[in-house]
Amino acid sequence: MINKIVVLGLGKVGSLVATLLSSKYKVVGVDRYEPEEKLPFDVIKIDVSDAKSMRNILKDKDAVVSCLPYFLNIQIAEIAADLGVHYFDLTEDVPTLHAIQKIAKNSTAVLAPQCGLAPGFIGILGAGLYNQFSEIRSVKLRVGALPLHPMGQLGYSFTWSAEGVINEYLNDAEVIHNGERKMLASLDDVESININGRPYEAFLTSGGLGTMCETLEGKVDTLNYKTIRYPGHRDGMKLFLYDLLMKNDREQAKNILNNALPLVDDDIVLVYAAVEGIQNGQLRRKEFSESYRNIIINDKDWRAISWTTACSISAVVDMVAEGKLKNKGFIKQEEIPFDMFIQSHYGSMYEKFKNKK
Repeated sequence: MINKIVVLGLGKVGSLVATLLSSKYKVVGVDRYEPEEKLPFDVIKIDVSDAKSMRNILKDKDAVVSCLPYFLNIQIAEIAADLGVHYFDLTEDVPTLHAIQKIAKNSTAVLAPQCGLAPGFIGILGAGLYNQFSEIRSVKLRVGALPLHPMGQLGYSFTWSAEGVINEYLNDAEVIHNGERKMLASLDDVESININGRPYEAFLTSGGLGTMCETLEGKVDTLNYKTIRYPGHRDGMKLFLYDLLMKNDREQAKNILNNALPLVDDDIVLVYAAVEGIQNGQLRRKEFSESYRNIIINDKDWRAISWTTACSISAVVDMVAEGKLKNKGFIKQEEIPFDMFIQSHYGSMYEKFKNKK
């Protein structure tokens, strides 16, 4: 049973996750800084990297939702597993994912990392498509979180963690290519993509597939995830990270990009998935293409990247709480039924607030 939930990290996404969950559960938010505004749940100010403090906070709780940077998650997962507290996070970092998989082997509670947009919703969606086929030939997943009105060559704004973006641009991307599971360089395999009549580019980035390569190994010829950006972004980032060697100083790269790319009020999230295979004896392709914009929740305007991420992880927490998913061990995103997700209390926001074309 889940009733008392701790949400760690009250930034752009974490504060909304806690707000959403507080409509059904007793939520406590935790951050190292005081919130800038009044929030509809209790807040504790502590250093989230302090293991002793975190253990004291979690010891009488039912679940913890980490909206922290990826490098803080392993310690939180270890504490949660040791206390029998259900654990959920938004990490896109592959080494963190593998560490949590190991922790989950002997856990009496659920450990469900990568519950955001990508990885997260895109994996649930992809599985919802490929499960309609008796044989699968290819699975191609694409997601972009972008400013609605791009400026400059990068055409970008950090609507989520700059550390996370740099991490997924520099770490290798896992794919299945010609039936073989392998690692390829992120920022490579660039393609042009047209969505709703507007041109974009897409390229490989790390972490978006979560555990799907492991799940589909030996069952598919092609599986990949690519990030969608405005044309020219990839070349600019390739110059910045590789030609100027900023890949060797991620902290400095983060500071430069945060200073150069200010937050914007209006953003758009693009989600595209295509699966090819055999259905009812015929070769078919199933596609999903949607875009999402800002919405108002509790009289506050929330960016598309914030609410799509927040409602995804909130839906997984809620489904575990309601007994619709297993109550212990590791949960892969592709194990979560898409129909169940999209009809859930929080997951239904994807259907309710999709952008009218």
